[in-house]
Amino acid sequence: MTTPAPKTNSGAKRPNTDGRELRSFSTKGLELRAEGDGETGQTTKGYACLYDNDTSIGGYFTERFAVGAFTKSLQERDVVALHSHDDGRPMGRKSRDTLRFSDDTKGLGFENDLPDTQDGRDLATSIGRGDIEGMSFRFRAIKEEWDESGDIPKRTVIEAELYEITYTAFPAYPDTEVGMRSLEHARREQRNHNKSAALARIAMRQAQAERKHKSR
Repeated sequence: MTTPAPKTNSGAKRPNTDGRELRSFSTKGLELRAEGDGETGQTTKGYACLYDNDTSIGGYFTERFAVGAFTKSLQERDVVALHSHDDGRPMGRKSRDTLRFSDDTKGLGFENDLPDTQDGRDLATSIGRGDIEGMSFRFRAIKEEWDESGDIPKRTVIEAELYEITYTAFPAYPDTEVGMRSLEHARREQRNHNKSAALARIAMRQAQAERKHKSR
């Protein structure tokens, strides 16, 4: 079943405001290279999200992002890279070309020119030492599909808005609240669809019976 993301309470606290969700992943494959002399000009490279990769979200449902899920968002929205989910510690910005994305069949790749600041240099050192154990990205699902034919529901995010990617030493537990609301929304839509279809079948049978009765 295909469903848009449900509307949410505008008073909800981040990360659930406006349906925004947080996902975390391992930094395995995250690269750090020097573009200049010494410790300046450090650039990170990796994937912010892998496509067609099933992930268990709190054991409540599995989730995957379809190829190109962020393509439209990248054309329309700015995206920032943050340190430890802190808006006051920006590491790069798409609109300033210090954060660049490449969208391929494997996933959403990125390159981030770290700033020559204390935060930027400390982050480069932490990545180089392997102290940074995860990254997160914040998104809002625009179009998704739910499949409940298996043991647990499966969510495929077809289109999503990307807001940020974050370097973090403590990857957050996968956010489930918005996803579960989305699942319940999809279930209600399916129930309404089934009810409408059943009523249509009843009406059709009644019409057929009336025509048969009149023809006698």
